Amino acid sequence: MSDPFGDLALALGAFHLLRPLWLLMLVPILALWWVNRRAATRAAEPMDGIAPHLRAALSVGGGARRRILPIDGVALVLGLAVVGASGPSWTRQADPFAAQAGPLVVVLKVTPSMASTDLAPTRLDRAKFKIRDLLALRAGARTALVAYAGTAHRVVPFTEDAGLMQPYLEGLTPEIMPEPGTDAARALALAREMLAEEEAPGGILLVLDTLDPGGAAALLRNEEEGSAMALEMLPADAPRTEWPGRATVVRTTADDSDIRRLDRSFEVDFHRAMLSNEDLPWEDRGWWLAVPAAILTLIWFRRGWTMHWAVVLGALIFTPPGAARADGIADWFWTPDQQGARAYARNDFSTAADLFVDPMWKAHALYRAGRYDEAIAVLEPMETAQASFLLGMTYIKNRQYRDGVRAFETTLERDPNYPGAAENLAMARRIVEHVEAAREASDTGEQSGIGADDVVFDNEDKRGADTTTDRQPRDGGGGLMTAEQWMNTVETSTGDFLRMRFQIEAAEAGK
Repeated sequence: MSDPFGDLALALGAFHLLRPLWLLMLVPILALWWVNRRAATRAAEPMDGIAPHLRAALSVGGGARRRILPIDGVALVLGLAVVGASGPSWTRQADPFAAQAGPLVVVLKVTPSMASTDLAPTRLDRAKFKIRDLLALRAGARTALVAYAGTAHRVVPFTEDAGLMQPYLEGLTPEIMPEPGTDAARALALAREMLAEEEAPGGILLVLDTLDPGGAAALLRNEEEGSAMALEMLPADAPRTEWPGRATVVRTTADDSDIRRLDRSFEVDFHRAMLSNEDLPWEDRGWWLAVPAAILTLIWFRRGWTMHWAVVLGALIFTPPGAARADGIADWFWTPDQQGARAYARNDFSTAADLFVDPMWKAHALYRAGRYDEAIAVLEPMETAQASFLLGMTYIKNRQYRDGVRAFETTLERDPNYPGAAENLAMARRIVEHVEAAREASDTGEQSGIGADDVVFDNEDKRGADTTTDRQPRDGGGGLMTAEQWMNTVETSTGDFLRMRFQIEAAEAGK
């Protein structure tokens, strides 16, 4: 089971200071505090020979040693400012070039035992409900689906569109699986292969009733490579089973607490893996201390609590170098890049693109917002492998395939081992070859008109006529068909389609 304090322990373990030399400022602050407090609490001159009742009336501030003095509040505020300036950090900055949640492979057991009705309506149906809840909870995160019985099959590759997975998930039944049995080891191996193709660290979630011995051994191996979790589709009164290793195992519940617990455990594991990524800069959390320091300064409005020298010193510590901004209240608390990251996390990519100052972050937000021409303008002057890779992706999205080929070639020149560059270069070349071959096949020597809604592809090799493609949707509506609409156009059911595909895959694997 996962440690409920895992995220706290993770933060404490990663805690460090980005600018530790700032802590040297604490020495003069403590010295000023000691000198001022010593002077304010110095013992009064002896008043021997005065009657006790007159001595008591003439004595003021006798409890000064025990009172909180203005210098105490000033020293605390300045101390908070210095610690904040030292740059406390325990998290990495989010990489806009990667997803903000780790990729997850859901491995679903599809066997006759999952058709048991001890969980209404059946264990399998309840499992599908839970997977739908998980997809809704992980909206926008990359998720894949694997089904297994005697064989294991990739049902849906990694996708950010939860709606795309729904029809395939519904079509999974024990009857469509080509071979009986429970080979969880093969399913876990397939899931690991899929995760190996992802850039970000990910995990595997097993959704099943019981685990076979081979799957238990495979689960132990998976723990060494990433997050391992399981959702037991068994009634609450069923006997507890022993799971191997440190896998996070949660038994299904009537509410969504089981899914939330698994998601939280996976999130902690994902953040732990991201902390080890040295390519990401550490996030400066010092601004958090500005809030309590600002609240404490409110007492300076009291008469006798204002220390002018402290105001000047505090302003020097709190004010960072650079031009001041006063575009809005948000600028008082967050930098433009931090505001852009917040908008990016809300999937408001267009707003994030307008807020980001960092060119790489800005380009990625423009890419996600579909503002490809603007993204190209930002990326072209940059001379890093990461920039040329994103430039290639942007060119492909903008149907500038030859420019995409050049960008991926530049990426490999800058970094021959850049992840995904070689594969994307090969794919871009195949697209160009396909377009050129289509031109040759369509070259009839006639000049055809090009409609306003047609897209013309480049023709640098002058192979055949310019190829055009109609942008008008084939469903007769004003936009692209959804996954459900597309599935409705297919004559056969999703289950029949999966049965045929699984049988072909099983036959090819047996050769």
